[in-house]
Amino acid sequence: MTINTVTIVGAGYMGGGIAQVLAIAGFDVAIADVSVENANASLERLKKEAKAFEDQGLFPAGSAELVAKNISAGKTIEEAVADVDFVEEAVFERVDVKRDVLSTISKHARPDAIIGTNTSTIPVKELESAVTNPERFLTVHFSNPAPFIPGVELVAGEATTQESIDAVKELLARSGNQGAQVADTPGMVLNRLQYVLLKEATTIVEEGVATAEDVDTIVRTTFGFRLGFFGPFAIADQAGLDVYANCFVTFEDAYGDRLATPQILKDSVAADRKGVKNGKGLLGDYDQATAEELIAYRNKAYAKMSQLLAELGPAPRATPRNN
Repeated sequence: MTINTVTIVGAGYMGGGIAQVLAIAGFDVAIADVSVENANASLERLKKEAKAFEDQGLFPAGSAELVAKNISAGKTIEEAVADVDFVEEAVFERVDVKRDVLSTISKHARPDAIIGTNTSTIPVKELESAVTNPERFLTVHFSNPAPFIPGVELVAGEATTQESIDAVKELLARSGNQGAQVADTPGMVLNRLQYVLLKEATTIVEEGVATAEDVDTIVRTTFGFRLGFFGPFAIADQAGLDVYANCFVTFEDAYGDRLATPQILKDSVAADRKGVKNGKGLLGDYDQATAEELIAYRNKAYAKMSQLLAELGPAPRATPRNN
């Protein structure tokens, strides 16, 4: 199945952003909300926003015209989902609300229409029983702000067909997004990692190790600086897996099992896999030419990031709290 027509149910900032992305990519997109009036108002906002983004150079030239041309409103949810290839539910993160909306969608959509949910934490198995023909249902999790964050998490349920997954992957490729399929677990990957980082950051502040402001400075200017280009496995491969294993000894001594050395790291070092420096890493093998190209890319990427940050200047900051 090839997806050409889409309805987004939930026309707030998340759903509206998804609609913009798909409209700019040439899809025929309808938006629907709790009322036709809400959807119509959202459409006007999306048109103005797209024009502003284009004027600021954030959207390519012609994007505002595509948003105005390819996004429509003016229909109830039932009407808007009735004859499209793909419906994306983007209402707020409550199981009961999502189940209610998904039930409505599945009753009025075509039997072969693929249905996605934009949940950020709820497993497919908690929602799929609300959908008739659950073989066409999966999580399609965009991140906010959707127009500027390219990654999308995909989660299939036990019943989801490969055809449905492939159709959504093709849609994402056409819209310039990068889809990654993960297992059906609470929080999936994005928020499991993001929330673990926040939990450890708050613990550091609570222990008096650093202030919230200094934690943020360290994150954005050190390892966070790298994350726009490399994930944690690629970063470990570049740093040296034996180095990481040695560092984990300190963590394990100080914090116990919570920060014990991961088994995958122990096994890699035991097998003489040390990362880029000896051509054998967590992600695979690196020949000399690839290793040299990778390091050259890394250096250029970080230098460009430094230049971009200097160009943009510091982000607006909150007024410090008086505790």
